[in-house]
Amino acid sequence: MLEQLLIAYAITFGWAIVGSVSMGVGVFLSLKLFTLATRGVDEWKLIREGNVPMGIILAALIIAIGYVVASVTRTGG
Repeated sequence: MLEQLLIAYAITFGWAIVGSVSMGVGVFLSLKLFTLATRGVDEWKLIREGNVPMGIILAALIIAIGYVVASVTRTGG
């Protein structure tokens, strides 16, 4: 009984690590691709200046990547 519980915890912890790493890589790559796609725009400068629409766009990008990563790393259980 205790052994099965520890195995279940280990599997859950493993998937948490996979999800975290996948999310980090996904956000990094998507922001790099977004920056390449919008070469004439300095997104980070606009955000520092308080440009709310640019912040909303980048937040939506991060949320969308999170949704994709969550659906890919979800297990059958």
